Amino acid sequence: QVRLEEYGGGLAQPGGSLRLSCVASGITFRSYIANWYRQTPGKQRDLVATVTSGGSTNYVDSVKGRFTVSRDNSKNTVFLEMNSLKPEDTAVYYCNVHYLFLNYWGQGTQVTVSS
Repeated sequence: QVRLEEYGGGLAQPGGSLRLSCVASGITFRSYIANWYRQTPGKQRDLVATVTSGGSTNYVDSVKGRFTVSRDNSKNTVFLEMNSLKPEDTAVYYCNVHYLFLNYWGQGTQVTVSS
């Protein structure tokens, strides 16, 4: 059974930091592209950051220079380090992995940026 379990969401002040983790099980994690998405109420789920199986990364413009995505294949884990957080980063963040026609999602973790 495939599972993606996310950790690390919560409340942060503007300018603060949070680190999200997503632990995968039931898949050959190292073969998968890993993504972080986020979604706010009434809006579509948007791609935030990607790390390929080879370690290449890509970011949406709004988080470049503030967020860092990384992976540890030995621990089947993908991370999202979020710095200089802004209120507009408030959303439910979802971990996603995909490989060919296989596509899996985590349950989501709430990130709230507020003073």
